[in-house]
This record gives sequence, structure tokens and C-alpha cells, in this order.
Amino acid sequence: MQRVGLPFEGVDGWIRWALLIGFVVVVVVFCWTIVLAILAERWTHSVHRRDREFERDGIPDGSREEDFFWVFLVPARDEELTIADSVERLRHVQATRRLIIVIDDASEDDTPRILERYAGAEDLVVVRRELPNARTGKSDALDDAWRRLPELLAARGVPREDVVTCVVDADGRLEVNAPARVALSMSDPEVGGVQVLVRIYNRRHLLTWMQDVEFRVMGLLFQSARSQLGTAGMGGNAQFNRLTALDQVVDDTGPWRDTLTEDQDLGLRLLAAKWKLVHDNGTHVEQQGVPGIVALYRQRTRWAQGNLQAMSLLPRVLRANDLGVGARAEQLLALLMPIWQLVVGSSFVLAIWMLLTDQVNFTGDGQFATVVFYYLLGFAGTIIGCVMQGWRLRGFPGLVAGLLLVHVYALYSWILWPVLVRAIWRQLVRRRAWAKTPRQAISERDKARADDVHERPQAG
Repeated sequence: MQRVGLPFEGVDGWIRWALLIGFVVVVVVFCWTIVLAILAERWTHSVHRRDREFERDGIPDGSREEDFFWVFLVPARDEELTIADSVERLRHVQATRRLIIVIDDASEDDTPRILERYAGAEDLVVVRRELPNARTGKSDALDDAWRRLPELLAARGVPREDVVTCVVDADGRLEVNAPARVALSMSDPEVGGVQVLVRIYNRRHLLTWMQDVEFRVMGLLFQSARSQLGTAGMGGNAQFNRLTALDQVVDDTGPWRDTLTEDQDLGLRLLAAKWKLVHDNGTHVEQQGVPGIVALYRQRTRWAQGNLQAMSLLPRVLRANDLGVGARAEQLLALLMPIWQLVVGSSFVLAIWMLLTDQVNFTGDGQFATVVFYYLLGFAGTIIGCVMQGWRLRGFPGLVAGLLLVHVYALYSWILWPVLVRAIWRQLVRRRAWAKTPRQAISERDKARADDVHERPQAG
């Protein structure tokens, strides 16, 4: 009987061990992705079933938009290019009781002048922060608004138990039905946070279009699966939270902490405080994509470094006694993802080096099938995510498009991989400062897409 060879036989020394470790990580992540796909389908079917029941029997009390008071928080620092567009769209969102708080963080451009037009509006308050206590970060701006809330709510006779806050970035375009959708999720009193699907509205270039695909894959696969476990990630744009949930994670200055990804940090602390977090793909917020590769690298480096900072919260999350085994395992794998990405990426670079130095041959008999196998194994998440988003949005033609999209998206993923190395270096040398992602002027084409940016139905 012929002996079955072990992986990487013929490769000597530490190189073989490095490749073996990378292979084990790839297999674990592959199995994890399959589990996530199953959980995502279960979550999607449960949401569809809930929506059908509400459509048939009517939406009960405690699940309606008018049962809540919606507070939209809009941090704005030098946002003259987009702030008017974002605020006007928020004022058209379907919310019976609402308050829009724009935090002007000592803007030095025309942002203050643009906001003057809303003076006297009943549903909008502009909070102006001044130096030297301003321009210290998004979390400080949000905490400032949170500290002013008691006075604003008292003037309107609104109890804190009725309030749901929503952070909307200054380039955000929140869909008009968002409060109604979020209210359905908030009908579960254990849900403390709801994140909605993020889309890119200037997706007319390859780089911004790939960012849109990235967010869709994240929402339809990973976030849907985590919703089934109650551990969905919170993003910085269109993150909805009960005010009473925020009150339970207040630090020295407020609920938000000064980290590079204050949104993720807040979500993890909500999990540790025993709140469920879910994601809703039935509504969305649109934002500007980053059209330049240098600016995108800066943005993603900040996100990656913020993820590294968030790893310190892992013990608190794992100690939350209401999390099941599956939820704990998911959080463990998700929060340690930078490590897995570093291992797999390093293995890939090592394999390329071996190919270039003639230490391995990919052109021999059976080698093509081996390469295809590893490709499918390594990009399982990409393949499943692209296929799922294509199928849900456009049926069978979308499935075919998703299979073709996989290869472009895989290349996009590897283009972004170096940000992880840069983020690790910045973390090691304790560099925490970051530059705000620059906005782009809204084009006439994007303005024309104003209220009908989704030609196809959203996934539920």
C-alpha cells in the first residue's frame, strides 16, 4: 500500500514548520467560516419569519418606531463637503420622535456657517466644542454629547428608557426606514445594540466598489452569523444603542473611550455587560468610500491597530457568564484574527519566496490541482461571502457574478494585507495618533442617487 505523504514533505527545517502552522490556521478558519455560513442562514431565515409574522399579525407594542425616542449623534470636524447632505437626509428619516445632535468639534472650515442654517430647528441641536478641549478625537465628541443629553431630554420630557442613540458619520446617508427596522430588533429587551448594513455610495471606481463588496460580505456573512449568537460587531456609522445600555459601560468621561476603533471597543464592553448585539441587513447606511490607495492604507491601518487594542478586552468578554460556548469561541477567533492573518500572510509570502528561489515547483504532475485546492481552502470566507451576497441580491445571475467576483476580491484582500504589518509596528512603538480620513466633494452623479441608491432589494 502506498504511503500517504504529509503536507510539505521535502521541505526542510523551520520552513516546513512555518508552513504547517499556516496550514493548520487555514483549515481552522475554513471550518469556522463554514459554521458562520450556517449560522448566517439561520439568522436570515429567523428575521424573514419574524417580518412575515409582523406583516400578518401587526407589529406589537414595544416593536414600533414610535415607541422610541431617536437621538442621532453626528460628530463633525471640518466636514464642509458632506455635513449638509448628511443632516438633510437625517431630517427625512422616518422617526416620529427624534433629536439630531451635531457636534461641531471646533471646525476650522465652513462647517459652522453651514450649520447656522439649522438655528431654531426643533429637531436639531448644534453643540460647538472649543479649543483647547476640542479636536481630541471622535470618542471625546460623542461623550460630550452624551453628557449634555440629560438636559436635552428633560426639556422634552423624555425618559432615558425610551431613548435609542445612533451615531451617524458626517458623510453618512441613513436609509429612511432605519428606525422602523431597528425597532423590530429592539423588541427584544436583551438587545442593547443594532448595527445596520454599510454601503458605499461613490462606488463607481474599482477601489470604492471593492469596499462596497467588502461591507456587503461582512454584513451578509460574518455579521449575520454573529447576530445568531448575539455578538455582532458595532461599527462607527449607524450604530444604534439603547441609552440605558450605554449608561452601563460609562467610563471616566462617558460610554465611548479614546481608542482607535471606539465603536468596536464600545461593542465589546456592551457584550461584557451582558447585552446582545445584532446586525440588520434589511436597512442600510451609505458612506463615502476612500478612492485613493494611500488614504485607504491609512484608514485600514487605524482599523487594524484598533483591533489590536481591542484584544485587551478579550478576557472581559470571555468572562461574561451569559455567553454560550459558541459565542465565546466566535469572539476568541474574531478578536485574534490579526494573529491568524499574520500567520497565513507570512506563510503565503514564504511560499512565494520558495517559488522564486526554485525551492518548490508548482508546474509538475498534479501540482495544479494542489494549488487550486489550497486556493479554495484559503479563500473560503471570500468565496462563501461573495456567493451569498450575489445570490441574495440577484438570485442565480448574482451567484454566477459572485463566483467571478471572488478572484478580484481575493486580490483586493491581499493588497490590504500589508496594513496589518504596519499596524503591528505602530502598536509596538506606541504610536497612537491618526489622521482623519479626508472627504471628497459629492459629485452630481452621487447627488442624483440621493433617495434611490439601491436599485435591487436589500437582503433581510
